Amino acid sequence: MKHVEEWPYPDSETAARKLIELASSIEPVQDGRIHIEKINAPFLYTLKGSGAEFGAGIEYAVEKGWLELHESGTYVRISRARSPS
Repeated sequence: MKHVEEWPYPDSETAARKLIELASSIEPVQDGRIHIEKINAPFLYTLKGSGAEFGAGIEYAVEKGWLELHESGTYVRISRARSPS
């Protein structure tokens, strides 16, 4: 018998919504910036998401306009006008 673990975030949208939830709980610094490690660490270590799920979630949230990712990749901003409901 194989031991198969279910993925906590089976699709990009689920991961993106969890990332928005995490980002919303963090006090932003200058200009609404949220350092990426503030959402990365809880997602990977507390919520047991994978790196692939994190990347897919960030990508999905950016595509939908929920998050703005700085070109350096060091921080994000929540787009209040388009955050998921």
